[in-house]
Amino acid sequence: MRAGVDWLEAGTPLILSEGTRAVRELRAHFPEAPIVADIKCMDGGYLETELMAKAGANMVVVMGQAHAETIEVAAMAARDFGVKIMGDNMNMPDPIAGAKRLQELGCDYIVHHIGYDMRNLSRKRGQHAPTPLDQLQELVNAVSIPVQAVGGLTIEQAVATPKYGASLVVIGAPLLSGDLDATLRQICERVHAT
Repeated sequence: MRAGVDWLEAGTPLILSEGTRAVRELRAHFPEAPIVADIKCMDGGYLETELMAKAGANMVVVMGQAHAETIEVAAMAARDFGVKIMGDNMNMPDPIAGAKRLQELGCDYIVHHIGYDMRNLSRKRGQHAPTPLDQLQELVNAVSIPVQAVGGLTIEQAVATPKYGASLVVIGAPLLSGDLDATLRQICERVHAT
């Protein structure tokens, strides 16, 4: 936060290992910061959104591959508990149509996501690993809600995503090396200047 980050995320591995405690601890230490609970919800959309909202999350992630009803009830819970839903289009057959569907079902944000395992296994096999930049501009143009691109981006690519219209920039651990504060500060300054 002191480096200029706007939001914090309780990532999936953290929530899997610590549950709602991870969100409660972030909220206790950063009472004013928006917090994303990346639970990758596939079912139980209302209950899981409620749990994360009551723990202190501001945004909860639901997967686009979930049943439409799961996405709809997650959006209902978001309204009931005063949070927002981020719809993740990872592994949807058509990411652009998937983003449109997520918006229609009530999501407040789109997460345009290329998964970790897919990227890494593609590289190990000597294949081109797609990046979120591949269809980012087309996706941003297809929806009217904010978009973030995540998954395998370099620092330069992540910082460039606002130029595509993706206003939310994710700075994950794989992008950071060396002096954490200085690196984060530099990234935040560049993103905020865009």
